[in-house]
Amino acid sequence: MVMRNLLVLTTLVTSLAACSPPPSNFPYEREPDPRRSEYVIGISDRLSIRVWKNPELNTDIEVRPDGTITMPLLGDVRAVNLTPTELKKEIGKALAQYVKDAGAVVTVAVTEVNSYKITVSGNVIQPGVYPSRQFLTVADAVALAGGPNRFAKVNEVILIRPNPKGGVRRIPIDYEAVQKGESMQQNLVLLRGDTLFFP
Repeated sequence: MVMRNLLVLTTLVTSLAACSPPPSNFPYEREPDPRRSEYVIGISDRLSIRVWKNPELNTDIEVRPDGTITMPLLGDVRAVNLTPTELKKEIGKALAQYVKDAGAVVTVAVTEVNSYKITVSGNVIQPGVYPSRQFLTVADAVALAGGPNRFAKVNEVILIRPNPKGGVRRIPIDYEAVQKGESMQQNLVLLRGDTLFFP
């Protein structure tokens, strides 16, 4: 009788273990935190470009869908996926052949962030694409989407992250653990174009 009860208990524990997802060994600490590096310009962002001593070259402009801006004298200049510092250097190099004043100084500032958007899909109250003027964490994004619905598997969430070299990566997120404050390393800062999927 004792052996039979032990066998039943072992079977029950094994079944429960099979139902729950295994603990994730994903190296969350290796994921980039965009708050710790210079902002990367995206499509629809607004820029303020100033050229010292050359006010006729100053411009306030929005990055077009093709990733370029148009500057006086220079014409089209690629801006998307560059930091303001990188764009400043590119403009400075291009201007060097026209502006002979060696003291000319170029400044580039992002005055309006319009390109940062993330998607929350699947079993949430309000799935959709969410723009933001500031970086969002996993918990922030879920809150914007109204939280998981009653069908959601909150410990099996997938963060789908586009790879700059093509394709996507799938990052497992145990949102239940994040919500309880038990696994805050999974509360990643989302990158432009990320999708959170609640199965």
